[in-house]
Amino acid sequence: MNEDIKKEIYTYEAPWVIYGLSWSVRPTHPYRLAIGSFLESYTNKVQIIQLNEKTGQFENKGEFDHAYPTTKIMWIPDKTGSKEDLLATTGDYLRIWEVGEEGKVSQRCLLNNNNNSDFCAPLTSFDWNEANPEIIGTCSIDTTCTIWNIQEEKATTQLIAHDKEVFDIAFARGTDVFASVGADGSVRMFDLRSLEHSTIIFETQECTPLLRLAWNKQDPNYLATMVLDKNTCIILDIRVPSFPAAELQGHSSCVNAICWAPHSTSHICTAGDDSQALIWDLSPMPKPIQDPILAYDAEAEINQLQWSASQTDWIAIALSKKLRILRV
Repeated sequence: MNEDIKKEIYTYEAPWVIYGLSWSVRPTHPYRLAIGSFLESYTNKVQIIQLNEKTGQFENKGEFDHAYPTTKIMWIPDKTGSKEDLLATTGDYLRIWEVGEEGKVSQRCLLNNNNNSDFCAPLTSFDWNEANPEIIGTCSIDTTCTIWNIQEEKATTQLIAHDKEVFDIAFARGTDVFASVGADGSVRMFDLRSLEHSTIIFETQECTPLLRLAWNKQDPNYLATMVLDKNTCIILDIRVPSFPAAELQGHSSCVNAICWAPHSTSHICTAGDDSQALIWDLSPMPKPIQDPILAYDAEAEINQLQWSASQTDWIAIALSKKLRILRV
């Protein structure tokens, strides 16, 4: 890292409330992120920003309009930088964007699998497969999950995944296994090689909705999820369905975001409405995890959180109009 950079925290103020957030992993673009607006209007924005290591300031490298707020943004998981510089977003549809050298962004394709209706079912989230970046999985309020081949620009599989809206989807390691969570309060695991069956790994009491799902890429036995309006994060071991392996109870109000460390089997970060980002060490499991090992107090509710996969000592959080990166 440049010797001029000594600080532990950098902040960027956007002109709007930030919701979508993603770190780029491209080696030629360190400290680059994409952020999406949360505006109550049809036209929303996505900005590409990058930290100038000499000045210590974030610079706006590109901006484009987006229909509705992005429910999720992801850069292509291409750590070698050998593929095209792509960005994906979900909202009304799945869109793939190409980022040019000068930051000029153009829409590569809009993917829609519902050709029979004048109305679209909004997409709540998606995941980009790390083992094969041609594969993206999306989930929707219409109870389905769809697996896309973005090279061929078509859906390869669509399945009814839950009894109600699906709120998040995540791939395990490899290309075949993924899981989803939804308004029916269940975590379900699927294998693309045998879609006749799915495994219910966990269900909440009284079917309280589960909002987010994160798969531990360093140890795929473990998943993390969070319950609507609850201040806990639930850790699940897929080898022991139905019972949480741990419950992380350090927040004083609801958890909004969860993210596993991309370089460690046992660390996870949670953030919430109590303005805190907490890092937990899960290595004592199956003993109860009492307290986080690190805590950061922000000045507002934290809506979003991402741990950089290429620069693993940095975490990004979004609070109101501010994007902040923290060195951990």
